[in-house]
Amino acid sequence: MENKRTLLIEAENFEDVGGWVIDQQFMDYMGSPFLLAHGMGIPVKDAVTKVHFPETGIFHVWVRTRDWAAPWKREVPEGVYQAPGRFQLLVNGQTLDAIFGTKKAKWHWQYGGTIKIEQNTNELRLHDLTGFEGRCDAVLFSKDAKLLPPDDGLELKNFRKKLLGFPDEDKNVGKYDFVVVGGGIAGICASVAAARKGVSVALIQDRPLVGGNNSSEIRVQLGGKVNLPPYPAIGNLVNELNPNFSQNARPAERYKDWLKMELVKNETNLHLFLNTHVNGVETDGQKIKSVIAQSVITGESRKFEAPVFADCSGDGTLGYLAGADYWYGRESRKETGERLAPKEADELTMGTSVMWYSVKRKGEYSFPETPWAVQFDESTCQKVIRGDWNWELGLGRDQLEESEFIRDYGFRVIYGNWSFLKNKSSFDEEYKRRRLEWVSYIGGKRESRRLLGDVLLKQQDIESNKLFPDACVTATWTIDLHYPKDIEGLDEETFRTTARKKKIQPYSIPFRCLYSRNIDNLMMAGRNISVTHVALGTVRVMKTTGMMGEVVGLVASLCKKLDTLPRNVYQKYLSRFKETLTEGVPAKKEK
Repeated sequence: MENKRTLLIEAENFEDVGGWVIDQQFMDYMGSPFLLAHGMGIPVKDAVTKVHFPETGIFHVWVRTRDWAAPWKREVPEGVYQAPGRFQLLVNGQTLDAIFGTKKAKWHWQYGGTIKIEQNTNELRLHDLTGFEGRCDAVLFSKDAKLLPPDDGLELKNFRKKLLGFPDEDKNVGKYDFVVVGGGIAGICASVAAARKGVSVALIQDRPLVGGNNSSEIRVQLGGKVNLPPYPAIGNLVNELNPNFSQNARPAERYKDWLKMELVKNETNLHLFLNTHVNGVETDGQKIKSVIAQSVITGESRKFEAPVFADCSGDGTLGYLAGADYWYGRESRKETGERLAPKEADELTMGTSVMWYSVKRKGEYSFPETPWAVQFDESTCQKVIRGDWNWELGLGRDQLEESEFIRDYGFRVIYGNWSFLKNKSSFDEEYKRRRLEWVSYIGGKRESRRLLGDVLLKQQDIESNKLFPDACVTATWTIDLHYPKDIEGLDEETFRTTARKKKIQPYSIPFRCLYSRNIDNLMMAGRNISVTHVALGTVRVMKTTGMMGEVVGLVASLCKKLDTLPRNVYQKYLSRFKETLTEGVPAKKEK
């Protein structure tokens, strides 16, 4: 961290983040986790840390930040626009003159002037001014007035690495039997299933808790049914995960984060790595040798080795990094033969939900005017007290590269709608005693990359109830596809969707959808398995993805026992596969 002339302080490494939250969702695209002032219109508590300066004297100051609403600035009347994410930097109680988060739409180093450092140990504070999603990536001090810190790309990565003193080689944490990337429901089940069968497992999760879309951070219900033929035991592990609560966007305690964390932590063969983001792989031909994962908090990189891996990331991140074949968007009817497929292929996906809810309390609650947000009137505003799954965004955008834009548009919609209801609507009496209680800042994605296996599950396989010899997970959800829903009179892109559902009979997903067709030691469970866009509409719910995880974890145990790879489990050991699924995941041991 130390350099006599230049110091870099990563915001996510502050000793006390106060009311700010660490947001790591976009680090593959903007370079780093950052602190987000997610106050829902109320300024958050200061983030505070102590910094050691090896020298005193005059230092120039930069803060890496952005004006997150600037992409839509043209829609705000001249003279009215003020950046919603404004914040200040204080050094030893002295406030710098610059207001940060006000200059550019993209991530950049905003210059903050100079400050005199008169002692070695100094206190830094990030002081939020609005409560509306201010963001700070890092703070830079330098005696070099001509320094031009790089804004992005490899140059920025190397700049950080040098100033933070990271070694050239990644720390090797050792070899496991099985490495699982992604700690959502599928990843939990894959890890626990393997661990209970005697497999040493590393579960790598980039958030501070497990649960994914079913955690208190996103709050999506567990959908689907479990314990069905041909393997009624598959689903027993899902049943340990609060499966009977079936509502979206409800209070945090309903999602029982503690239960999921305990389930993972109580397995002696399972090693959990939280706040750890996979952003690299090492391969040998068509096999993954190791994954490289960066600590979201410290920035340090570690290497995890294993003979077998599972991609439960949702986005197919591990497979993508390893060069696995994948599809994105909608296939054409000609390609798949599906009646529900579009005539021409496109990149439309199901979108990202940013859910929210309000509560009624004693007294009245104000809410600021939001001229930078989406502007509503009586005909376009949504007269609701909660935003559920159908507050869904970015269906025509890139759910990966534009993910920050998509999430931020969700903020503009929610805050703009709520501001209108509170301040201008004829319904304002109904909303006066309501407070905006929760808005998710983690996007709840439905679709991005789908990794291709030896079988690509299609609509006709589902409707004909095709019998696969390696049938393993029985799915029950309808073919549930989402499409943009236009709002008449709204000048900006829509944020609501409609669901078109087609009933099905329960059908079985083949195991060949759960391993990569070109990366020999990679399996997958979750919404990134080998299915078409249409088939994704039915496999993507979390009880179903949890059962996929159970199967993948059980297969990992077979790979260890038989010293083999996933494809060989199907091709050479199908009877053992069936016996293992019949037994299911062992019950947890009572203490």
